[in-house]
This record gives sequence, structure tokens and C-alpha cells, in this order.
Amino acid sequence: MSDTTGSDPGAASPVSPGDTSFFGHPRGLATLFFTEMWERFSFYGGRGILILFMTAAVATGGLGMSAATAAAIYGIFTASVYLFALPGGWVADRLMGQRGSVFWGGVLIAAGNLAIAAHGTGGMPAFYGGLILIVLGTGLLKPNVSAIVGDLYPEGGARRDAGFSIFYMGINIGAFVAPLICGSLGEKIDWHLGFAAAGVGMVLGLIQYRLGWSYLGDAGKFREAARATKPAAVRQLMFGVALVAVIAIVLYFLGSSGTINITLEGAAQATGVIILVIAVLFFGSVLSFGGLDSIEKKRVVVIFILFLGASIFWAGFEQAASSLNLFAQRLTDRNVLGWEAPASWLQSINPLFIITLAPAFAWLWVWLDQRKKEPSLPMKFGFGLLLLGVGFLVIAWGATYTVEGQLVSPGWLISTYFLHTCGELCLSPVGLSSITKLSPPKFVGQMMGTWFMGAALGNLIAGLVAGQFETLPLPQLFLTVSISVGVVGVLFFLFARPIKKLMGGVH
Repeated sequence: MSDTTGSDPGAASPVSPGDTSFFGHPRGLATLFFTEMWERFSFYGGRGILILFMTAAVATGGLGMSAATAAAIYGIFTASVYLFALPGGWVADRLMGQRGSVFWGGVLIAAGNLAIAAHGTGGMPAFYGGLILIVLGTGLLKPNVSAIVGDLYPEGGARRDAGFSIFYMGINIGAFVAPLICGSLGEKIDWHLGFAAAGVGMVLGLIQYRLGWSYLGDAGKFREAARATKPAAVRQLMFGVALVAVIAIVLYFLGSSGTINITLEGAAQATGVIILVIAVLFFGSVLSFGGLDSIEKKRVVVIFILFLGASIFWAGFEQAASSLNLFAQRLTDRNVLGWEAPASWLQSINPLFIITLAPAFAWLWVWLDQRKKEPSLPMKFGFGLLLLGVGFLVIAWGATYTVEGQLVSPGWLISTYFLHTCGELCLSPVGLSSITKLSPPKFVGQMMGTWFMGAALGNLIAGLVAGQFETLPLPQLFLTVSISVGVVGVLFFLFARPIKKLMGGVH
């Protein structure tokens, strides 16, 4: 790679708005499509078997952890993936550009998965080190590859929206295929092969990304205006890394000396509290000292409400790879003509439903809008949460048949995932879009970060809830989740009009 900043002397001139070489879109979209497809293959492939690997017996190559410990690690890991999207964007803006950030992010992701695959020889340092590398790499790659897609369409408009639709199809193709391949290798042959496949997938994505470099034109290059501030940014980064290292060392010595009792479950709980406190302080400071007018303040209040609603939604939805994954492994009959399918295969159900149902939902909203009956933003959030709650009600019902160790049909999980996907299509696309519309112009980037914080908090809660898999009766566990998200959904319905009024005409 000739230039780590993202500039390439051999790159083409800025992307032409008339470039239609990839299904009517710029050829660079193909490069980014397959880069993201392989990155999602890597992420969902590793994530699909992560908690199964951690809870598997040591004799079978697993780590032999309890569900509580494994779920805490899972929660911290997935929450960190979303949290590090914020510094990942900062690094791209201040240090190396979006294009270089995507490349080096992919390198870290591949190295992380291969480090976990080398756990057999590297031990637990390789495992934890691999997770850290994946977090850092995903934080660099994920937000910036999407930003480059936007740069391919300097003219904006409907063509840009269509380009993102094609790009998101790549995400779901990768998410669909990953559990089938990595799950088969990991569960049926060797856990480490599953993570190795995830790493190899990212390497393939990096190869095609570098080969398609010139098709990106100037999209994602490091901004010349940022070069002058790069030395200061490097110093800030070094200070931040040093501060984190000092805090980690202090906590290690306090824990090892017995001064404080540090557990993974406690660390996960503390992280959740910290995320929530940071969010409250951030919104409070924007409202108090942001210099906003009354309309902007009302819209910021709406964004905070959406942050809370999204956090609750993801807390339930993201149990797909934790508690529901354990349910698939231990309590679901996966026998097909005498052959037992890997539990992680059921992780492919959600992206399959996304691919098939997303066009239907897009058509539905347009059809309702033409008849002046499209639900408002808070109503869509309410529908999303209620569908999530009904999905957990279904699996709670199915769990009642497992009380005596009986295996149940995979139809229970498939039905749950269908309802969860419908809920996701009601809430997720409109949630992110609404933040860009509601945010005060000078806080758009920071408000966008709150969406990632909501996802991080939700993933963390999902891990903590999954930690009760072995201690609470499953019908009770899933019913509690169902009632919790359902109540929040009902609240969105009840307060839909006041929330819509606070939006100040934004749709």
C-alpha cells in the first residue's frame, strides 16, 4: 500500500456523476459493496460462534466459561464495537482519511480473527487480544466505508439513496452467508477454523478493496485542510492512549491486590452505567450550553427519547447471538434427516428476512404515505418495540416445552426472528434518518454518535440479560424481556402526539 493517508497518486479524478458502470452506479460502489460484504462476513461469522465457543467445554476446544461470564464478555465486546465507531471517525478526519482508515481497519479485523484462531497456541492473551483488535478495526472501518459511499455521489439526490440501498444489500449478503460457513467449520470441525475463516474473509475483502482503489476517484481521501492539524491530532491520540493505559494498569493493581473486586459481570454493568451517564451529560450540556433556540431544544429532547427507545430495542434484538444462540444450541431440535445442523446457522435467518422483507416495507411506507396514513416516527418506534416484544413472547411460549429438557422445533426461533426483523425494519432505518433531520446543524455529527451509543448500550444490556440464561427459568427470562420492551413500545404509542409536536414539523 503506497500511502497510508488515503491519497493515491494513481487514483482517478473525482468520480463523475455520469458513471453508471455498476448497475447504473459508480464502479467504486462495487469496490465498497464487496469490502463491506466481506467485513460483515467476518464480523457476523465470528460473532455467530463467539458465545458458543466461550461456553463450549475445554475438551472440545472451547473456553469452558459459564453463560454469565461468556455473556458479559460478549456484551462488552459488541458494545465496544459500536462505541469505537466514534473515535474511528475522528481518526479518519484528523489522521489518515476515510480510505486509509478502511484499509487499516480491515487489517486489524483480519489480525484479530486470526489471533482468536491461534488461541490453541497463544492461550487467553491471543483470545482477548483478538477481540480488542476486532473492536479497533471495526471502529475504523465501519463508519468510514459508509462515508465513502456518500462521497461517490457528489450530486446527492435519489441516486445516492439507491446506491446506499445496494450497499446495504452487501451487508446482509455477508451476514447471511457468514454463519453458514464459519458456523459449519467452527461447530462441526474445529472452533478455531471458524474464526480463521472469518479472518480469511476479511483478507479477501482487503485484496479486492486495494485492487479497486482507483475506481474510488477522490472519494475518502485525506482532506488537505486537515494536514496542518495532524501533528496536534497525533499528540491528542497519544495522550488518550496513555490515559487509557494508566487507568488499565491502576485497575489491574487494585484488583490483584484485593483493594477492589473486579469481575467481568461487574465491569459490564459499570460500562453500561458509564454509557448512560455520558449520554445524559451530553444531552444536558447541549440543551444548557449549546446556544440552541426553543425549536432546536425540543428536537434534541426527541433525539434523547429515540436514544432511550433504540437502546431498549437493541437490548432485546441483539440477544440473537447470545441467549437465543444458546437456546438454538442447547434446546432446539436441529436434526435434518439424521444430520444435526450447526446452531449458528439460525443466525442467518435475520439477514435472509431483511433481504426479502426490506423491499416490502419500503413499498408499504410509500403506499401509506400516498394515502396520508403513514405512521409518525414515534408510532414506528412503537411498532418496532411491540413486534420485538411479541417475538420474545413467542420464544417464551416455546421455552415452556423445554422445562424437562425436551428439544423444540426451530420454528419457534424462526417465528421469533421474523417478528424481530419486522420490528427492526420499522425502527432502525427511520431512526438513523430522523437523527439527521432533527439534529441542530452544528451538532449533526455528535448527535449521530448518540445512535451508536444507543446501540452500544443495547448490546451491553443484551449481554447482561443473556448472562441469566443458566440461572433463571427461560420462560421467565424471555417473558420479562417481552414485557419490558412491550411496555416501552406502548409508551411510544401513548406519547406519539406530544413527541411529534416536539419535532416541530420534521417528518
